[in-house]
Amino acid sequence: MGLAICVFCASSTRIDPKHVDFAEQVGAELARRGHTLVSGGGRISSMGAVARGARAGGAHTVGVIPEGLRHVEVSDEDSDELVITPDMRSRKGEMDRRSDAFLVLPGGIGTLEELFEIWTSRTLGMHDKPLVVLDPYGVFAPLRELAENLTELGFARPKIFDAIGWTADLGEAFDLLERGRPQVEPTAEDYIEAEP
Repeated sequence: MGLAICVFCASSTRIDPKHVDFAEQVGAELARRGHTLVSGGGRISSMGAVARGARAGGAHTVGVIPEGLRHVEVSDEDSDELVITPDMRSRKGEMDRRSDAFLVLPGGIGTLEELFEIWTSRTLGMHDKPLVVLDPYGVFAPLRELAENLTELGFARPKIFDAIGWTADLGEAFDLLERGRPQVEPTAEDYIEAEP
């Protein structure tokens, strides 16, 4: 039985078209593997492309968009289900609720916000849904380096990387989502630092 996979990605129309083309390939692969797409409900850029690719392959698509962004991101009226929320917080909550796994493609600060919220809550054991960053062109390489540096400096625990998969390969990304990752169990050490 397929997963409901939430894809976080770009809505900017200023990005290199290769990212949009790749997003459409992601949607096609999602459909080929028998999954459902949960997206941000926009019709432009990578967000629209992943939905088009998924629908072209026969996948069921669910778009979730805040009322205030229906014209900015141009709501995807072709979605099998288009859910309109009052604001961004309820949008993210609805996307989370409807999803079994999360796939992150290159995007801007909105995508980063979504990534960090899901990554943090998984690291803290608040959910066990698989999370994978699919970064074929190395857009998020500096972000990964930053996270590694934060662990080296003690600001983040090494277990943050137990909560996430990171790949440049489309097939591997879906393999990781389908296989899942072990639940990350927080410890008291994750909340309270020992006395020096």
